[in-house]
Amino acid sequence: MSSLAGKVALVTGASKGIGAAIAQELAARGAAVAVNYSGSKDAAEKLVAGIQAAGGKAIAVQANVADPASIDGLVHTVAQQLGKIDILVNNAGIYEFAPLEQITPDHFHRQFNLNVLGLLLTTQAAVKHFNPEGGSIINIGSVVGKMAVPNAAVYSATKGAVDAITVSLSKELGAKKIRVNALNPGLIITEGAHSAGIVGSDFEGQIRADTPLGRVGQPQDIATAAAFLASADAGWVNGQTLYAAGGYTR
Repeated sequence: MSSLAGKVALVTGASKGIGAAIAQELAARGAAVAVNYSGSKDAAEKLVAGIQAAGGKAIAVQANVADPASIDGLVHTVAQQLGKIDILVNNAGIYEFAPLEQITPDHFHRQFNLNVLGLLLTTQAAVKHFNPEGGSIINIGSVVGKMAVPNAAVYSATKGAVDAITVSLSKELGAKKIRVNALNPGLIITEGAHSAGIVGSDFEGQIRADTPLGRVGQPQDIATAAAFLASADAGWVNGQTLYAAGGYTR
């Protein structure tokens, strides 16, 4: 297990689900972690308390990264309270499924404003506060960026954009010794998957059947992959897309 001792990490959308698992894993490996949340204050503070109880260091920072006006304050708070940033995990995102006839400008902009523009502007702000020695940026994408499913044209488009952004920024930020990679999960059983009715559905069953390892994912499956990309073990990995989906392909 590669140590992240002395590192500072900012994880967006980290109060629950994949983001919370990543924050916990990075903290367990020694990083000081900023747990960003938008509305789930209690969940974020509970996560921070758990990290601290286990001997780690963490803070909770409220900001909606879909709102450009809140991003500079988020990054400034992290740098002020924890120090120069070494790791940025762009995890905050939403998904809304809709068939073609139900797509609206609001449906489009809600997802692009957070999943794409929010990611870009958070990265822009964070790079100004990165450790001069470099670091790692991990963009949480999705298998649907490449393997799109029906009724997800807009969401799939946002994740395809994340893949493209990852490659572009890896070339742009390489001179600063900042590595940029995408981590693309398959179906992960989170609170959101439960609330969306995916768990126990025919859709989940089909994904499970199409996955060579014979199961769907858990948040910890993504957290350990993120920790690898954040660490020195991935020091020669840049501009790549890592699919963490049990071999799922369509």
